[in-house]
Amino acid sequence: MYARTATASLAAVALLGAGALLLIPHSQATDSGTDTGARMGTSTEKVIRTVVNTRAIPTPGAPVVLAHRGASAYAPENTLAAVDRANHLGFDWVENDVQLTKDGVLVVIHDPDLKRTTNVEKVFPKRAPWAVKDFTAAEIARLDAGSWFGARYAGTRIPTLKQYLDRIERNDQNLLLEIKNPQIYPGIEKETLRVLRQKGWLDPIHVRYRLVIQSFSAGSIKKVHKQRPDVTTGFLGTPAIADLKTYAAFTDQINPSYASISTRYVAAAHALKGAHGRKLRVNTWTVNDAATARKVDGFQVDGIITNTPDVVRRATD
Repeated sequence: MYARTATASLAAVALLGAGALLLIPHSQATDSGTDTGARMGTSTEKVIRTVVNTRAIPTPGAPVVLAHRGASAYAPENTLAAVDRANHLGFDWVENDVQLTKDGVLVVIHDPDLKRTTNVEKVFPKRAPWAVKDFTAAEIARLDAGSWFGARYAGTRIPTLKQYLDRIERNDQNLLLEIKNPQIYPGIEKETLRVLRQKGWLDPIHVRYRLVIQSFSAGSIKKVHKQRPDVTTGFLGTPAIADLKTYAAFTDQINPSYASISTRYVAAAHALKGAHGRKLRVNTWTVNDAATARKVDGFQVDGIITNTPDVVRRATD
């Protein structure tokens, strides 16, 4: 997804030149890197503002830190509060999960049921097993998705994907979007792309710099790649080294659990080119302590997905 290179201040952009474009999610190897703003139909200033964030400048060579379900150690996961917390801490990249309601609305939630992170059992006591797919968007909007985490978050709601996109757009954040449980939701890939397009997230700027779609399902990622071959994709998991070349044909990233990788594994991925012609990236999850962050940093991973982005950044800077 990202090069292991520092985000630069605006003052340094002139010195970096086209090198600043190493921060983009997937290959624009066919692009010269010149006159980017003019070619994309927007100002160069906007491109620079998107690619270069002056709020949080990591040490050169440090992996990119991605806030897992927002800064979910500090606010209820997958809520707008968690996104805002990540933003307050200075993190551009947030990860989320999407699923479909009974009436076909994309909502941001991790579990296939509503029990763990809402008061659904109290509000709808006779609706067990409380699966997301069995509730309408209006019903889900009634649920308290914050009290389980802490009293200060009482009344926090599960956002729709549209609401979530509006918030991260307002915050000028970037999105690592996971399609959750696609086997439960036929057509979720098409609907996800439809909402992204409707909200402006499939324009050249977002596609090139600000969006990655991932899934544990290789079939789901293949569908995304077929429908929108320009979009950066990631496979969640740890395919055998011998199989990495097959995955590289339809994805740009291999995003494995930290316990399943080694220096050898990351090097094997980096030796291949992904679907957009650049080095296959590796972003590992879910790393929440300094010692593990330093360990996987030593493997030369490109990114670290974490509930505690501030802890990981301090450990790897």
